[in-house]
Amino acid sequence: MPSSLLNKKVSFGTAPVFFTAISTILGAILFLRLGWGLGQLGFIGIIGIIALGHLITIPTTLAVAEIATNQKVQGGGAYYIISRSFGLNIGGSIGIALYISQAISVAFYIIAFAEAWDPVIIWLRDQTGFLLPKRVISLSTMTILSAVMLTRGARIGMKALYAVVAILFISIFLFFIGSPDHAPDAFILNSHVAQPASFFYVFTILFPAFTGLAAGLGLSGDLKNPKKAIPRGTIWATLLGMVVYAGVAYKLSISAVPEDLNSDQLIMQRIALWGPIIPIGLAAATLSSALGSILVAPRTLQAIGVDRILPNQRANRWMAFGRQGSNEPVNASIITILIACFFIAVGDINFVAGIISMFFIMTYGAICLISFLEHLAADPSYRPTFRSKWYLSLVGAILSFWAMFKMNPLYAFLALVLMGMIYYYITAKNKQKQGLANLFRGVMFQISRQLQILVQRADQGDSEFNWRPFVVCISRDSFKRRSAFDLIKWLSYKYGFGTYMHYIKGYLNADTHRESREVLSRLLALTQAARSKVHLDTIISPSYTSAIAQMIQIQGISGKGNNMILLEFSRDEPGDFPEVIRNFGLFKSTHFDVCILNTSIKGFGYYREIHVWITSQDYENANLMILLAFILLGHPDWKKGVIKIFALYPEEQMKRQRYQLMQLIRAGRLPISPENIELIRFDPEKSEKRIISEKSIDADFIITGFRTSDVQEGLGFFADWGDLNNILFVNADRQKEIK
Repeated sequence: MPSSLLNKKVSFGTAPVFFTAISTILGAILFLRLGWGLGQLGFIGIIGIIALGHLITIPTTLAVAEIATNQKVQGGGAYYIISRSFGLNIGGSIGIALYISQAISVAFYIIAFAEAWDPVIIWLRDQTGFLLPKRVISLSTMTILSAVMLTRGARIGMKALYAVVAILFISIFLFFIGSPDHAPDAFILNSHVAQPASFFYVFTILFPAFTGLAAGLGLSGDLKNPKKAIPRGTIWATLLGMVVYAGVAYKLSISAVPEDLNSDQLIMQRIALWGPIIPIGLAAATLSSALGSILVAPRTLQAIGVDRILPNQRANRWMAFGRQGSNEPVNASIITILIACFFIAVGDINFVAGIISMFFIMTYGAICLISFLEHLAADPSYRPTFRSKWYLSLVGAILSFWAMFKMNPLYAFLALVLMGMIYYYITAKNKQKQGLANLFRGVMFQISRQLQILVQRADQGDSEFNWRPFVVCISRDSFKRRSAFDLIKWLSYKYGFGTYMHYIKGYLNADTHRESREVLSRLLALTQAARSKVHLDTIISPSYTSAIAQMIQIQGISGKGNNMILLEFSRDEPGDFPEVIRNFGLFKSTHFDVCILNTSIKGFGYYREIHVWITSQDYENANLMILLAFILLGHPDWKKGVIKIFALYPEEQMKRQRYQLMQLIRAGRLPISPENIELIRFDPEKSEKRIISEKSIDADFIITGFRTSDVQEGLGFFADWGDLNNILFVNADRQKEIK
């Protein structure tokens, strides 16, 4: 298998790219189908097709020029460019379809070449009575062409290409200076036959005229300097093709009536200064296009083999084989010839045109999409010497995929399904190759960066009125207990944003940095199955206090900054909790809402009942506790959960407090049933802790408030809760609004 896709014995310049592209553009469609299309749609309709075609091909040409000047381009043409930008999985799936369309193009041009023999066939019939089948001509031509390419390779093909392109330009020149015997009385912009075909049916038949771009790209491995030759050759060929098509359409419109244009596919010979030059030019154009396609298609297949796209390595090696010294794709040429012969046997030029149009336009859309995504990703390694515009690439991509479905919705759908199936197959068999995830990584980074800046700048004045949790948690017991991580996962699932920090005690050095990377890898592995939306990180600091001080100053990746801190400790092993108490002043001075999670061996139970406890001293805490309970119900783990509110007030306040709670629930549209709101008379002889322990012994999760004075009580207030499930203690910096 060759290590490179470059042909070291051939070093073409810009001219072969230009001639290969222009011979395909000014080929079979120009001579055989442009007049028919003009008769169907009129001059305005044909100009519309030329405009639409170039609104697709010009952005594609500019995108190709840009991508080609950003990297070392080897053999494989459009496939190589797509695979090196989109990744081998996507490039392989598009490349296989592109190769098939290129191989079928050989058949298309050979069939069109046989059409050029119409005058000879008619003369032979008139003189001898023998009607020569066109398939005999096309299959014989294919045999001769195949023998030449397999034995002599790209060098002889390019020499022949120069000769036929010269004939092509002479025939077009003689057409322009000729004049018809009977011209129309007046030039009518919208003159067409009765009951014309639809615009997009004609567009489908004519679109192969716009595939010269791919033909020029296919010589990338045979070029001395692809970064110069590809942009120059493809851009000039595209622009010249557009001018020639518009000029030929105008010349035909003023030289023949729609009925003649529709019925005589060689109408141009009636107009040219010397009529026989048109069949000769058609023969030259189609033969040159066939030469270009038979040069390009095998090189695409060879590149696919070199990249080991197919799961069968023996098949890859066979396709990648190149002749020693020149690297001519011998085996890939054999496959191309067999495919072309099959479609030549089919013989329907319109059918073949429809197939290649669909796959080529899909390829063009993919190239434009690559360019657009590269602009959007703003990757510093993307430094092309030629720059297109992102909006041109976007227009090209949108128009390409839109035109696909307008041409033939069923074929477009089947083509995309085929691409999806090939992509899935390649990905399943070659998991190590790049795929969609790598493609969108840079794009998502840029979108995320812009959104963070936008969010940070917006809504500065109403953060409390449109409150949502931006919670950060710090713990050194990540691999001992999962309760804190689970809680932050639930809070950030739908309504907020969570950051979980694993604390490593020590000074930042090589050892602790390595440890932090290992810990982060373990955390990512542990949380992958949980499908959490929590941002994970580590923090290295010599003390718990300094770690907290660093953490609360971090702006956070959400773009809005953090507004809540979650700390946790085990009921049985308090660990760092005394340090949490000592640092409570740091949280309050920075206006954080503080949540302390007391975890027990019973965890969160069965995720059914959340008990929220409100007392007369929880004026600032109450709304935050209710909001947190509501947010928890938004996670699938709590989909069967219910919120129960217990309000502990002196008897004289109970009626008023119940009314206020009911109004709050109603106004806030909270999913809390009135039956689940219970007011309890405060008994001075019973402590709040005892009342809560009695009422919530079977609760799965308990949320209650705490005050600064409770912190002064220390561990006794937070730790001594017997056999209750996990408890969350909440201290709000200020009252939250529920509206």
